[in-house]
Amino acid sequence: MASNETNAMTETESVYNTIKSHSATMPAFACFTKAMKGFKALKAQGKIKKDLLTVIDFSQSSNTKRLWIIDMATQTVLYNTLVAHGRNSGDEFANAFSNDNSSNQSSLGFYATGEIYNGKHGQSLRLDGLEQGINSNARSRGVVVHAADYVSENFIQMHHRLGRSQGCPALPTNLTKEVIDLIKDRSCLFIYHPTQKYFAKSALAS
Repeated sequence: MASNETNAMTETESVYNTIKSHSATMPAFACFTKAMKGFKALKAQGKIKKDLLTVIDFSQSSNTKRLWIIDMATQTVLYNTLVAHGRNSGDEFANAFSNDNSSNQSSLGFYATGEIYNGKHGQSLRLDGLEQGINSNARSRGVVVHAADYVSENFIQMHHRLGRSQGCPALPTNLTKEVIDLIKDRSCLFIYHPTQKYFAKSALAS
């Protein structure tokens, strides 16, 4: 068992260093390690189909570009951008998370992207939470990827923090359509925060 864990860590370090060598920015290694572990498990289970891994690190300030889309086949970062958290998850920093309806909080963990639809925010992307009790209510809550004008550098300059959603990972308006078109239809999305409450419940990240 120890040998398998060592081999897995060596592989993760190798992949991480390769991506980092030709990318301007990357998630922290602790975050990427959890993301890659879950990505590989979900790919093996057939719950995700694409070699794309979207990583959101909610331990970082909302004023920073804390979302990465990584092509795991070519080991390159395709996008690095701003992303909002839920209004009841915190102000500049997210520190509270929920799977409950009407909580207006973000949910941590692993998701499979679903289908595109047109809603009140324009073209949006459904998400299916893959972790029971952690993010499994995402679809019924209406937690989706959508565009928001409060996800912008201008908003940060005016308010000293990014705007917040009702729990959705909202993106800048100028990027949302191309991001949604890229990651739709069963790619992996992982929302990270180093809270022990999550790791104690998660079979994919622990």
